[in-house]
Amino acid sequence: MSEVHSKHVLIERGISVGLITLNRAEAMNALSLDMIQTITQALLQWRDDPSIAAVALRGSNKAGAAGSPERWFGHFCAGGDIRFFHDAAKAGDPLLEQFFTQEYTLNHLIHTYSKPIVAFMDGVVMGGGMGLCQGIALRLVTEKTKMAMPETKIGLFPDVGGGYFLSRCPGSVGEYLALTGQMIGADAAIAHGLADVRIAAADQAPLWEALVGTPFPSGASALQWLRDRVPAAGTVQTPAAAVEAAFSLPSVAAILAALDDTPGEWASATATALRERSPLMLHVALEQIRRARQMGLADELRMECDMVWRCFNHRPVADSETVEGIRALAVDKDHAPRWKPATVAQVDPQEVAAFFKSPWTPESHPLRQLS
Repeated sequence: MSEVHSKHVLIERGISVGLITLNRAEAMNALSLDMIQTITQALLQWRDDPSIAAVALRGSNKAGAAGSPERWFGHFCAGGDIRFFHDAAKAGDPLLEQFFTQEYTLNHLIHTYSKPIVAFMDGVVMGGGMGLCQGIALRLVTEKTKMAMPETKIGLFPDVGGGYFLSRCPGSVGEYLALTGQMIGADAAIAHGLADVRIAAADQAPLWEALVGTPFPSGASALQWLRDRVPAAGTVQTPAAAVEAAFSLPSVAAILAALDDTPGEWASATATALRERSPLMLHVALEQIRRARQMGLADELRMECDMVWRCFNHRPVADSETVEGIRALAVDKDHAPRWKPATVAQVDPQEVAAFFKSPWTPESHPLRQLS
């Protein structure tokens, strides 16, 4: 098995499978620009390599010595490197825009890849980690999976194609997950159409090793081989009535009012969670999901590119909801973001609308090549 190492991604080759291991365990495999570039380069090389039939993705963890079975799995990917976002925004670093442009280009490549990809979505799978998984052929989760799109907690929105794949969840589940950032496990992920099959965490390493050592004449044969060795794919279920009753409503204010009027712990906890998020980005995320439901992937990613530019450029950096949200969560860690405005009722509809106006012409858009 030939190996190529980069700092935080391990690229390997089995008999006929390309292997990608996110290897930044100290940060729960949070994605850096270098990691995005390394993964992209590997996928582009393998796409046209007839000896590669399929691709497999996994994460690493801090337990065990390098090379031991215990070194692998544990966490897939906690998302993007939000400390980098914060510091780059404050410094005016042009690498910030490159990060999102290249990440969204990678998301599109994965969704449109010509060979089957399987992801071992163990442990934490959030944000950018979801972007690596949601466009692939086989999404494996375990009893340890903790999945979420928690961006509204940091004054962002569910990007990396989040508008596209969340809006394809049944009913209004996409709105619920986008606004609340609620963490879900394996069974809920399958029920919502965000994963395919649950396997035992202990079965991941043997399956990976068998995949590495098996020759496959085609991508279809590799995928069939995998499906023969895991349980049947899960069934997408109708969302809970309480979720549908609240999150199908036309506005954030209406959703909150419905939750306040609904008895029970779930409604109360959900309303409390929403009131802790950025009021502005709740409005933006709701509009994103509903627009995305009628959009193709390329157009949706271009929209997200416009939106993320607004997150860091619509206001002065000191007033950016995203910079403030990351400060509170990951820099000062006071968990007390000072949102502007402070309440849902104070959000200006014109400011929400600005997030959906592109700063580029179609001819100059950074993602104009996506189709």
